[in-house]
Amino acid sequence: MRGCLLVKNIGTLQTATGNSVRCGSAQGENTKLENAAILIKDGMIEEITCDGELPKSAGAAGLVLDAEGNLVTPGLVDAHTHLVFGGYRQNEIPLKLKGASYVDILKAGGGILDTVKKTRRASFEELYEKSTGFLDEMLALGVTACEAKSGYGLDFENEIKQLEVLKKIAEEHPIDIVATYMGAHAVPEEYKGKPDEYISMVCGTVMPYVAENGLAEYCDVFCEDSAFNVGQSREYLLCAKACGFGLKIHADEIEAIGGSKLAGELRAASAEHLIATDEEGIEALSKSGTVAVLLPGTSFYLGKQYAPARRMIELGVPVALATDFNPGSCPSLNLQLIINMACLKYKMTPEEILTAVTINAACAVGRGGAIGTLEKGKQGDLVVWDAKDMETLCYRFGSNLALQVIKKGELV
Repeated sequence: MRGCLLVKNIGTLQTATGNSVRCGSAQGENTKLENAAILIKDGMIEEITCDGELPKSAGAAGLVLDAEGNLVTPGLVDAHTHLVFGGYRQNEIPLKLKGASYVDILKAGGGILDTVKKTRRASFEELYEKSTGFLDEMLALGVTACEAKSGYGLDFENEIKQLEVLKKIAEEHPIDIVATYMGAHAVPEEYKGKPDEYISMVCGTVMPYVAENGLAEYCDVFCEDSAFNVGQSREYLLCAKACGFGLKIHADEIEAIGGSKLAGELRAASAEHLIATDEEGIEALSKSGTVAVLLPGTSFYLGKQYAPARRMIELGVPVALATDFNPGSCPSLNLQLIINMACLKYKMTPEEILTAVTINAACAVGRGGAIGTLEKGKQGDLVVWDAKDMETLCYRFGSNLALQVIKKGELV
């Protein structure tokens, strides 16, 4: 049967279930099927069996993959990346070694603003080739879907350039890409000291164009003392809501100035970072159902504290995990490494972690009905691991344990 893949001899098939976020104790609930098999037809999961039984149509499969007793999970979903950017920022390493903070570097014209200069200089073709290479690497590491933000153009021309790069890649690359417009990532040099004017320009000019041309599904804002205050962030997000976008917010990364509470107030799809969030912020997220997208790689790279993941889970906040891949505060796109960090630094269980990098991450980007679990009717995205269980993925670090990645029923 053409377009039909059978994966058999799966030692353990482990997955969360359902189309919505899992929170509280439910975040740690996974289905585990032993000696399983999965049949994918025309890109969609047709049947899953266990205990050595094969699907009824197994004999008609055009391709058979023997998992050789290994672990199989859903494809990983990276719910927070800054994928498209010009240049790199390795030149900041000596400054960091001398004690310069993220904010110090930003105030001196480096950080995001340095990447803005390089992104503005880069051509569409250069950004396209570079970003495609990143996605190839992510796919090899087991990521089958990701969110990607703009935010390194900070003007009309270059924000649109970033988003059009994402649109072209999404049409051509196996990884599913969810685009987010992040015009409010920082105040550009030409608006220095005039953040209110910049927000007005973004809301009046760029955001409507992005909406009319279908270049993004979400809008994100960096709510922080060094970027945009709560009032400016609220104005930006309310404009985004009026334009039909889903809402995301970089909240409480450096200081708890009210970003997480704003996310709860507006019922944002996700609040991201949350390193410095307080009890009030966690409660606001719990009441709103907003997904907390946590980024331990950024804490590691900046030498900062780690987000209070355990407290969030205790209070019923759905937790997702992502890389925050970007050129400054987390130049790593390895979601497997984030799995290790979540276990060691957040004290999350293997089951909670799997939920966080699959269904909760998928829901954070509006894809919970299509991906994030291995169930009949879902997209055939899965990974065969060089491991017998999730504990091994949490235990081993620094190696790529993805043996085989399958996207929409195709070996990639």
